[in-house]
Amino acid sequence: MMNRSSLRTAIREYVTPFEEEERYKGRFLDLLFFDNCFERSLQSGHITASAWVLTPDYKQVALLHHKKLDRWLQPGGHADGDEQVQRVALKELEEETGITDVFLIGDSFFDIDIHTIPARKEVPEHEHFDIRFAFVANVPDQLKKNEESNEVAWIAIDKLEHFVESDTSVLRMKEKTLRF
Repeated sequence: MMNRSSLRTAIREYVTPFEEEERYKGRFLDLLFFDNCFERSLQSGHITASAWVLTPDYKQVALLHHKKLDRWLQPGGHADGDEQVQRVALKELEEETGITDVFLIGDSFFDIDIHTIPARKEVPEHEHFDIRFAFVANVPDQLKKNEESNEVAWIAIDKLEHFVESDTSVLRMKEKTLRF
């Protein structure tokens, strides 16, 4: 599993054909120098982790409709101090979908993204520096939503645009999936 040091190395060595990810690398590396980069207390932005979970045939992905953000997203969330970002992604996956039996595709993260989270109540607008891991669900379980979601579903990869509209980061992960 990755810790801060191995994450820094993996990001530095990450090769991507996508310009936006290439631009994100430097910002991730800068963020990792902050002691509290895995904590919400770093109010400008902090590390999050998410899970791009596919069925064994790679034809569907598990997404949830997030209540607060009112958008379809992959399961994921705050590290809350845990530097083991793959573990964070797996924990969030189980909490948000009920899926527990998965295996990692590849040997590292699958995607990186930086996105803005709007201000809410006492939390100012900030950025999530998201480390994304791709998994295959060994047995695509009956999905279970939690209180943070309106719905959770297996979405056909070829119908993804109907759910995420122009979310370029999700569409980038779709494009990567089609290359498997």
